[in-house]
Amino acid sequence: MKNDRWVFYKDVEAQDAGNGVTRRVLAYSDDLMCVENTFEKGAVGSLHHHPHTQITYIVSGKFEFEIDGVKKIVQKGDTMLKTNDVVHGCVCLEAGVLLDIFNPYRKDFLKD
Repeated sequence: MKNDRWVFYKDVEAQDAGNGVTRRVLAYSDDLMCVENTFEKGAVGSLHHHPHTQITYIVSGKFEFEIDGVKKIVQKGDTMLKTNDVVHGCVCLEAGVLLDIFNPYRKDFLKD
């Protein structure tokens, strides 16, 4: 799918990301990646960091996010910027969907 001009949702296999989270890797190139994450209520995105800049858009649901030690409640329409190597994570308060954009793309999200 890398560099595919058209990526149809029906053709993208959902991956179990663990702990009540399902991931779909959508369109991507070397410089940019779009990923949909579906969270069940109570699911946890453990605190972590990576060398990618990440923007998260809340498509639906409600989440408590922690970014660089600061916690805030976010919901539909909110966005967050996570710069390279900043520690971040979340707890899903109401089942929902996050859309993540990464620069560069996350090789670790791809199947071999």
